Amino acid sequence: MKEFFSLYTAGLPTVMHIDIILLLLLGVVIGVMIGALPGLTTTMGVAIVTPLTYGMNMTAALALIMGVYCGGAYGGSITAIIAKIPGTPAAMMTTLDGYPLGRSGHAGRAVGMATVASCIGGIFSVVILSICATPIAGLALSFSAQEYFAVAIFGLCIIAYISNGSIVKGLLSAVLGLLIATMGMDSITGILRFTLGNYLLLDGFEQIPLLIGLFGLSEVLKTVGQRQGKAEVIQNIGRSLPTKADMKEAVPTILRGSAIGTIVGAIPAAGGTIASIIAYGVEKRVNKKGKNFGNGEICGVAAPESANNATTGGAMIPLLTLGVPGDAAGAIMIAALMVHGYTPGPLLFTNNIDLVSSIYILMLMANIGFFFVGLGAAKVVGRIINVPAAYFSPIIMLFCCLGTYSIRCQVFDVLVLVGFGVLGFLFNRVKMPTAPLILGFILGNLVETGLRRGLLLASGNVVTFFTRPISTIFLSLSLLLLLTPQIVSLIRKVIKRQQNDKV
Repeated sequence: MKEFFSLYTAGLPTVMHIDIILLLLLGVVIGVMIGALPGLTTTMGVAIVTPLTYGMNMTAALALIMGVYCGGAYGGSITAIIAKIPGTPAAMMTTLDGYPLGRSGHAGRAVGMATVASCIGGIFSVVILSICATPIAGLALSFSAQEYFAVAIFGLCIIAYISNGSIVKGLLSAVLGLLIATMGMDSITGILRFTLGNYLLLDGFEQIPLLIGLFGLSEVLKTVGQRQGKAEVIQNIGRSLPTKADMKEAVPTILRGSAIGTIVGAIPAAGGTIASIIAYGVEKRVNKKGKNFGNGEICGVAAPESANNATTGGAMIPLLTLGVPGDAAGAIMIAALMVHGYTPGPLLFTNNIDLVSSIYILMLMANIGFFFVGLGAAKVVGRIINVPAAYFSPIIMLFCCLGTYSIRCQVFDVLVLVGFGVLGFLFNRVKMPTAPLILGFILGNLVETGLRRGLLLASGNVVTFFTRPISTIFLSLSLLLLLTPQIVSLIRKVIKRQQNDKV
């Protein structure tokens, strides 16, 4: 019983300090603003602030990062409602009912509902995280190399399957990430691989320059030269709190959206965009006013927003228990934890229970924090959203370069940043998803060591990967994901042939 309560209280002494709380609130403000400004994503925000935390202690670093992470997930709803411009991809479903509500003079109600639904969804997911993470971590302690290999492969297959574009492009991107991860010294034999004689590549590419390049600098390059007209912004926000009648109507919707978001978030690389789409679709089917969705229904705002923010806690489940990032921002958090000497995985719950407890508490506080920040942010965002995104580009580029250089004070890391920024820009131009590349790079070591150690333990017998139950389940699911497009295409052909025969 003492161990049970320590999971939720061990982090209180380190979290309950004024400097930690102020850093958390600063992170929330930064996250809400980054999420609200079109073209700036939550992942970019987390990537930019992470290098700034290297001189901090772990709790302070987590406070800033968690504030940006949770605040950014919510911020996109503000511009979706007042300007019909989703600040983040996950907020695109909020525009369907949020903007019509705003145009009809109820922008305040819509922003208030988005804030409340996001807050409840985030808190709901943290509660589920705190309940489910420990049992999963306990199960993961029994994992051998085969299980870790299978879980990593499953994560790669999922993101390849759900990425924009074809599954082939997703797989190619993931394989490229795996290849990049092989650079440096072989962890088993000590042989140098693809270092080109550069001692700075003995451990491969640094994670932060690569991540900031792909998610930060690439977006800057994308916005440079774009002509963006001024958005039609609703300035008369009005009362920013939902009415009692709105809350009574929306509570079941929020609970459904929160459950969907937490489940989807726990699936590696699924993310808030998919969660909000699913939640909106489900609500449109089950809600009594579903047929009127798209014309300014309050539940049409509550469903995607609760699901979107619920993915934050859900994404932390595989991250903390298995070391598998639930989304792109999670990949950056893994890098931040490792820089401070902590390795995500089941041993984190055994050796660093105070850190796990701090994460729970900080996420809870961040979700409460953006509730108050969000209610007042709409009017501020409304004034600055008309500033062309190109004006922000030099500032973002400066932060990208300074953050990257501060890691090791090496110009080489800045060159890596620029190189991967250009690569991310080219990926965007050819509609190639970058998320599989990131996950392939992060999971590359887990895939390689899992495969090689599994073969060493089994004296080279590949069959051992298919005889262990958990490994077999995940590998089978991976194969099913890869074959799903072909199966669906075959079924459609059969159905079409039968219909033609009947005619």
